[in-house]
Amino acid sequence: MSTIDLNKDTFQTAIQEDKPLIVDFWAPWCGPCRSFAPVFEQEATEHDDITFAKVNTEEEQELATGLGIRSIPTLMVFREQVLLFSQAGALSPAQLKELIAQVKEVDMKQVHAEIAAQQDGAAPQQ
Repeated sequence: MSTIDLNKDTFQTAIQEDKPLIVDFWAPWCGPCRSFAPVFEQEATEHDDITFAKVNTEEEQELATGLGIRSIPTLMVFREQVLLFSQAGALSPAQLKELIAQVKEVDMKQVHAEIAAQQDGAAPQQ
Protein backbone atom coordinates (compact mmCIF):
# COMPACT_ATOMS: atom_id res chain seq x y z
CA MET A 1 0.00 0.00 0.00
CA SER A 2 1.24 3.49 -0.73
CA THR A 3 0.77 6.60 1.34
CA ILE A 4 -2.31 8.79 1.32
CA ASP A 5 -2.47 12.57 1.55
CA LEU A 6 -4.49 14.06 4.38
CA ASN A 7 -5.96 17.51 4.82
CA LYS A 8 -8.07 19.21 7.47
CA ASP A 9 -11.22 17.66 5.97
CA THR A 10 -9.95 14.07 5.86
CA PHE A 11 -7.75 13.95 8.97
CA GLN A 12 -10.49 13.28 11.54
CA THR A 13 -11.91 10.42 9.47
CA ALA A 14 -8.45 8.91 9.08
CA ILE A 15 -7.79 8.70 12.84
CA GLN A 16 -11.16 6.99 13.32
CA GLU A 17 -10.26 4.08 11.05
CA ASP A 18 -9.57 0.67 12.58
CA LYS A 19 -5.98 0.46 11.35
CA PRO A 20 -3.14 2.31 13.05
CA LEU A 21 -2.29 5.59 11.30
CA ILE A 22 1.24 6.94 10.92
CA VAL A 23 1.33 10.53 9.68
CA ASP A 24 4.38 12.28 8.26
CA PHE A 25 4.12 16.07 8.49
CA TRP A 26 6.45 17.54 5.86
CA ALA A 27 7.06 20.46 3.48
CA PRO A 28 8.47 20.51 -0.06
CA TRP A 29 11.35 22.86 0.90
CA CYS A 30 12.48 20.69 3.85
CA GLY A 31 15.67 18.73 3.13
CA PRO A 32 15.28 16.21 5.98
CA CYS A 33 11.65 15.69 4.87
CA ARG A 34 12.79 14.83 1.34
CA SER A 35 15.45 12.47 2.73
CA PHE A 36 12.92 10.71 4.97
CA ALA A 37 10.24 10.35 2.27
CA PRO A 38 11.70 7.21 0.60
CA VAL A 39 12.11 5.52 4.00
CA PHE A 40 8.47 6.27 4.83
CA GLU A 41 7.26 5.15 1.38
CA GLN A 42 9.21 1.87 1.63
CA GLU A 43 7.63 0.97 4.96
CA ALA A 44 4.20 1.87 3.58
CA THR A 45 4.60 -0.79 0.90
CA GLU A 46 5.44 -3.43 3.53
CA HIS A 47 2.56 -2.95 6.00
CA ASP A 48 -0.98 -3.34 4.69
CA ASP A 49 -2.25 -3.37 8.29
CA ILE A 50 -1.19 0.25 8.87
CA THR A 51 -2.26 3.42 7.06
CA PHE A 52 0.65 5.67 6.13
CA ALA A 53 -0.32 9.27 5.47
CA LYS A 54 1.38 12.53 4.64
CA VAL A 55 0.38 16.09 5.48
CA ASN A 56 1.99 18.91 3.51
CA THR A 57 2.32 21.59 6.19
CA GLU A 58 2.62 24.34 3.57
CA GLU A 59 -0.82 23.49 2.19
CA GLU A 60 -2.37 22.46 5.53
CA GLN A 61 -1.12 25.14 7.90
CA GLU A 62 -4.35 25.19 9.91
CA LEU A 63 -4.17 21.43 10.53
CA ALA A 64 -0.46 21.54 11.39
CA THR A 65 -0.96 24.44 13.79
CA GLY A 66 -3.94 22.75 15.41
CA LEU A 67 -1.83 19.65 16.07
CA GLY A 68 1.07 21.67 17.47
CA ILE A 69 3.52 20.91 14.67
CA ARG A 70 6.48 23.22 15.28
CA SER A 71 9.21 21.55 13.26
CA ILE A 72 9.31 19.14 10.38
CA PRO A 73 9.46 16.38 9.63
CA THR A 74 7.23 15.29 12.49
CA LEU A 75 5.75 11.82 12.81
CA MET A 76 2.53 11.14 14.68
CA VAL A 77 1.01 7.73 15.32
CA PHE A 78 -2.67 7.25 16.09
CA ARG A 79 -4.45 4.05 17.00
CA GLU A 80 -8.10 3.81 17.97
CA GLN A 81 -8.28 7.62 18.02
CA VAL A 82 -5.43 7.85 20.54
CA LEU A 83 -2.18 9.68 19.84
CA LEU A 84 0.49 7.14 20.77
CA PHE A 85 3.59 8.86 19.43
CA SER A 86 4.68 12.30 18.29
CA GLN A 87 8.25 13.22 17.47
CA ALA A 88 9.99 15.79 15.33
CA GLY A 89 12.93 14.70 13.21
CA ALA A 90 13.51 12.12 10.53
CA LEU A 91 13.88 8.51 11.65
CA SER A 92 16.37 6.06 10.22
CA PRO A 93 14.94 2.97 8.49
CA ALA A 94 15.76 0.90 11.60
CA GLN A 95 14.08 3.41 13.92
CA LEU A 96 10.93 3.48 11.79
CA LYS A 97 10.80 -0.34 11.72
CA GLU A 98 11.13 -0.41 15.52
CA LEU A 99 8.39 2.20 15.92
CA ILE A 100 6.06 0.16 13.70
CA ALA A 101 6.77 -2.98 15.73
CA GLN A 102 6.01 -1.11 18.96
CA VAL A 103 2.77 0.33 17.58
CA LYS A 104 1.58 -3.16 16.66
CA GLU A 105 2.33 -4.47 20.17
CA VAL A 106 0.50 -1.77 22.14
CA ASP A 107 -2.26 -3.16 24.36
CA MET A 108 -5.01 -0.71 23.44
CA LYS A 109 -7.35 -2.03 26.16
CA GLN A 110 -4.75 -0.97 28.71
CA VAL A 111 -4.26 2.40 26.98
CA HIS A 112 -8.00 3.09 27.02
CA ALA A 113 -8.19 2.02 30.68
CA GLU A 114 -5.38 4.41 31.58
CA ILE A 115 -7.05 7.26 29.70
CA ALA A 116 -10.38 6.56 31.43
CA ALA A 117 -8.64 6.46 34.81
CA GLN A 118 -6.92 9.78 34.15
CA GLN A 119 -10.21 11.35 33.15
CA ASP A 120 -11.83 9.98 36.31
CA GLY A 121 -8.92 11.15 38.45
CA ALA A 122 -8.14 7.60 39.56
CA ALA A 123 -5.04 5.48 39.13
CA PRO A 124 -5.15 2.89 36.33
CA GLN A 125 -5.79 -0.69 37.36
CA GLN A 126 -3.11 -3.23 36.66
